[in-house]
Amino acid sequence: MTPNKTHDTLLTPAFALKAMIYTNIIMFIISLIYSGKNMTLTFNPFRAFTPSMDVLNFLGASGRLPIAKFEAWWSLITANWLHGGLLHILFNMLALRTVAPLVMHEFGLSRMFSIYTLTGIAGFLLSYIGNVYLTIGASSGICGLIGASLYFGKSRGGQWGQLVYKQTSGWVVSLVLIGFLMPNINNWSHAGGLFSGIFFAWVFGYNEKRKENLFDKSLAIFFVVITLWLLTKSVVQGFFLIYS
Repeated sequence: MTPNKTHDTLLTPAFALKAMIYTNIIMFIISLIYSGKNMTLTFNPFRAFTPSMDVLNFLGASGRLPIAKFEAWWSLITANWLHGGLLHILFNMLALRTVAPLVMHEFGLSRMFSIYTLTGIAGFLLSYIGNVYLTIGASSGICGLIGASLYFGKSRGGQWGQLVYKQTSGWVVSLVLIGFLMPNINNWSHAGGLFSGIFFAWVFGYNEKRKENLFDKSLAIFFVVITLWLLTKSVVQGFFLIYS
């Protein structure tokens, strides 16, 4: 097997999805370790294993407080990889595992990650504009992937397009219901992610319109490097802030 073939074999959609999920899980575990005795332990499923707000702020939570007070604009990226409890991360990772494969299949791996990152930024930026004090979670990027799927289904048409559009519309209805029925849901983030997902799907296009090119791959690599650098920086800085 040649080196190029080995490289292509490693960079599969399944590998990329696992890497995204594991990164979220690792950041959640780190937030619990850093929280220590300040972590919330309760039988309430909505608050079980909740990291402290100070720790989440150190690690890159976004919103009015981090951006307006500390000028932490980088939190628009890092907040997409943090979670506020066990139920929060379980729900989001199940959603990511459901939605991401469809977007990777129709848009390609690189465009999927770029859409996920850009819509996460858009969702948290809208949260800042909407005066949300502190916000975290992968749901902004996940809503972006849902928006991209919605655009694909409507744009493609035909039996497959109609099926995707119908299924994705059901996800949107579920998002709206969850936003109104469950506590502490950031609807600004969901809306920003969803509508920007439609926009970026239109900008990037999907595989049947054009195949991924060097620009798509380079942009995704740029976002991967920036994301890993910012997350690593937040973990290291958080360590010294907490334990020094």
